[in-house]
Amino acid sequence: MKKNIFALVSSVAVLGTALAGCGGGQQAAQPAAQQPAATTPTQTPAAPAPAEKKPQVLKMNLHSEPPTGDPGLAEDTTSGAIILATFDGLTRIGSDDKPHEAAAESYTVSDDKLTYTFKIRDHKWSNGDPVTAKDFEFAWKRALDPKTASNYAYQLYYIKNGEKANKGEAKLDDVGVKALDDKTLEVKLENPTPFFLELLAFRTYFPVNPKVVQANEKWAGEAKTHVGNGPFKIETWEHKSKIVLVKNDSYWDKDKVKLDKIEFAMVEDENTELSMFENGELDWAGSPTSSLPTDAIPALKDSGKMVTKPIAGTYWYKFNTEKPPFNNVKIRKAFAYSIDRQGLIDNILQTGQLPATGAVPPSMVLNPNGYFKDKDIDTAKKLMEEGMKELGITKLPAVTLSYNTSEGHKKIAEAIQDQWKKNLGVDVKLENKEWKVYLEDLHEGNFQIGRMGWLGDFNDPINFLELYKDKMGGNNDTRWENPKFKELLNQSSLESDLDKRKKILADAEQVLMDDMPIMPIYFYTQSWVQNPSVKGVQITGLGDVDWKGAYIE
Repeated sequence: MKKNIFALVSSVAVLGTALAGCGGGQQAAQPAAQQPAATTPTQTPAAPAPAEKKPQVLKMNLHSEPPTGDPGLAEDTTSGAIILATFDGLTRIGSDDKPHEAAAESYTVSDDKLTYTFKIRDHKWSNGDPVTAKDFEFAWKRALDPKTASNYAYQLYYIKNGEKANKGEAKLDDVGVKALDDKTLEVKLENPTPFFLELLAFRTYFPVNPKVVQANEKWAGEAKTHVGNGPFKIETWEHKSKIVLVKNDSYWDKDKVKLDKIEFAMVEDENTELSMFENGELDWAGSPTSSLPTDAIPALKDSGKMVTKPIAGTYWYKFNTEKPPFNNVKIRKAFAYSIDRQGLIDNILQTGQLPATGAVPPSMVLNPNGYFKDKDIDTAKKLMEEGMKELGITKLPAVTLSYNTSEGHKKIAEAIQDQWKKNLGVDVKLENKEWKVYLEDLHEGNFQIGRMGWLGDFNDPINFLELYKDKMGGNNDTRWENPKFKELLNQSSLESDLDKRKKILADAEQVLMDDMPIMPIYFYTQSWVQNPSVKGVQITGLGDVDWKGAYIE
């Protein structure tokens, strides 16, 4: 799961999923036609001049400042895009949406599927240091170390003693990852994990350079100190202004990298971004690193230039279940049942999203019929009345809906605000914040209702459900915890029969929807426009973007 910054989101990825782009970028100038040279019968005609090679520079917009370039700490799609460009895991997702060997040149798996042994290929960090198996061991144990406070540490719980170490119940030395030598990494799992090779392509499993990390705790926030092992490296990072990536000549697969440079603007206003695209200042607009004005979507669709792709992601609102009135489950359900999801899609989003009446997206759906009805206003009113009686109140306390700055998020929030007023008689205040500040406030519980998008880290429903397993889990924020829900997730990790496992996870999702700490709104699509000369950009089924194979034709 990835938090998407966008409208939605993206989560992310802005309207995450909803937005699109249009138009063609500026084309590089073509060489003037060559005129044949004057000749005499004894002369050979001059050879035609070779075609001018297009500059291999891609210009994009990030929408906002990445909170970090550290794979062990990153928790959002904006940071994730930069990290995937600048790091390589043991595996990397290919154009077939399957994991392939990357930093690992080969691996073996034990018969009981509990031990993986990886051979690390010869390659270097962007500062010239060799990448070793010890760098992976260091990175994973660092992310699990409670002192690191990584909100994504739970992604490493599949490793033997990973969860215990993160919770202070075991030593980091007990964690099942060990460098047997510089080129051999042994990994022991708690249980057979069929999606483990795919999980290794996720950023929390990326290596970091121990020497760099230990020398400077702020290493991942500046161009001059950021060190990775991926296709690109950070050349320039002007905060809240631009980031420039350049090809990493130390990358093991550098011959496959065609781009010399990726230049990112950081423009929050979607109308400005679209204008920049139409003026040729950007080669791409919209998802997955930004979004486009919702008002422009109909024209962009009609132009035939907009690309739309369903991805494994859910846009939802989170309730702070420790703050009144959302400490009452019936009031949470009333707010969730009373909105018109299909109306939001038809009138605002407009790019083929689906109403979400569950947490898990269609690509891995557990209950195709969902767990409640969209726009069930009568039930919502009844639950609101019952919930207020249970709280002993005749009027709700002030309610605030928070979202990060984005035109798409704003329009969704305004529409839902209006629906809550019309359908429940509730006045809701809207509050927007810059992305990094917004994330911090969510984690600290400084909200009542907050938007978020979640894009899958790997294609399995556990990735959407495990977010809410622990009250203080890094990506929970709702402060909700349910013993039955936790037990079902624990059972699912031990069940090898796929059909039985799916039933257990469906039961867990039912518990989640019965308690409603989150309010699902829609399942994502990503939409964008691009310069026709831009080729080879890979958008995965999980919404990740990989520029490794991109080029300008």
